[in-house]
Amino acid sequence: MVATSPDVDLVAMHAEIRAAVMGRMPPGSTAVFRGGAAAFRHDTDHEHLFRQESHFHYLFGVNEPGLYGVLHESTRTATLLVPRHGVEYEIWCGKLPSQSMYKERYGVDKVMFVDELSAYLSDLGVKKIQVLQGVNSDSGTAISPMAFDGIERFEVDGSVLLEILTEARLIKTAKELAVMQYVNDISSKAHVHVMQNCRPGLHEFQLEAMFVHFTEFYGGCRYQSYTCICGSGPNGAVLHYGHAGAPNDAPVKDGGMCLLDMGAEWHCYASDITCSFPANGKFSPEQRVIYEIVLEAQRAVESVARPGVEWADMHSLALRVIGTGLLRHRFLVNATVDEAMALHLPDLFMPHGLGHLMGPSLSRLRMNRPLQAGMVVTNEPGLYFIEALLLPALNDPKLSTFLNRDKIMDHLTFGGIRLEDDLVITENGCRNLTRVPRSVEDIERVMAGADFPCI
Repeated sequence: MVATSPDVDLVAMHAEIRAAVMGRMPPGSTAVFRGGAAAFRHDTDHEHLFRQESHFHYLFGVNEPGLYGVLHESTRTATLLVPRHGVEYEIWCGKLPSQSMYKERYGVDKVMFVDELSAYLSDLGVKKIQVLQGVNSDSGTAISPMAFDGIERFEVDGSVLLEILTEARLIKTAKELAVMQYVNDISSKAHVHVMQNCRPGLHEFQLEAMFVHFTEFYGGCRYQSYTCICGSGPNGAVLHYGHAGAPNDAPVKDGGMCLLDMGAEWHCYASDITCSFPANGKFSPEQRVIYEIVLEAQRAVESVARPGVEWADMHSLALRVIGTGLLRHRFLVNATVDEAMALHLPDLFMPHGLGHLMGPSLSRLRMNRPLQAGMVVTNEPGLYFIEALLLPALNDPKLSTFLNRDKIMDHLTFGGIRLEDDLVITENGCRNLTRVPRSVEDIERVMAGADFPCI
């Protein structure tokens, strides 16, 4: 059962990526990239487990901290620059790889020391360097500025490289898709494992522990793509539950739902999967109603996802299906689905986007563009009962007439349902990388001990 890596030539994968990026660079340009640095816990000497900066890993596949990389467009060559460590390093961290070992390990053309970077660029006749500069549109966090000894000798241009890399990362190669299928397979199996072992009386952190253990033990995934979200009962309505203020520590209660948003990472490539299921293994009638509204929305999106379709239209489709279900089951009243959409009533129950791009890290672009073959996106509709949204709406004279107050108030402690799969857009449609039980019947069979896929 143990499979610690996919059958992919990772050195060749990153070489293909570098070649494609150099093909997008301005003629005669030279790009300098800075890898991630080791980080410590506050003022202690405890070093955090290092995870490479995503852009740098995308290009070079390098796992170690403190490296730089150079892409030279004219010669189509790649150079790695490594720290110059001493004996102290080998005492504490093990044998230091030689430059030839780095060259072989990562398939680059040349390896030098970081303190030689400025002289190396000068020897190449470089006057201007292209660097990454910009702000992540999701987090608002700026890319760390380029810095190295002697940088003042060069003109620094940060105007084009981020867009070049972002556009390149948008479309996955066949090798990248194989890596993403691998980590999706491991994460899917881990979700099934958690379903089969969930029971009332456990705590949310125990569900998290099952998942994390499974993905590392059986898949070699030492990292998770993000903080695990393990919301049971009303905690399922907290969209990013699981962080320090809400640390997956509540007991799992009989009769409640569990919303588990968890995805392992392998070789810096993410998976992102959400399953929702009853803690006791059996859906109540009201749980089934709400669950199947979300499932219908997810299936509707998957059925029409293909190149050329605007992601904004997919988001609207999901909201329309959810709005139709809310009207059918009288959470919304006194309106047609068109009127409900115009008033943004379904948004009260699904206040987030339908999905985001994936690859090395979860997302880089807002999805304000048509789908293209080779993109990987999440499909994650949800339906939540969030007091901070619903109580003001119930007291808003413009909205309250369309809301079934008694029914909504009865569900304020329900929590929420989210279903999330990872889709790769193909030439004619899409392929679902995620393999978990989705129908009510399959979930109940799996939670009763059946294998998955259910036959």
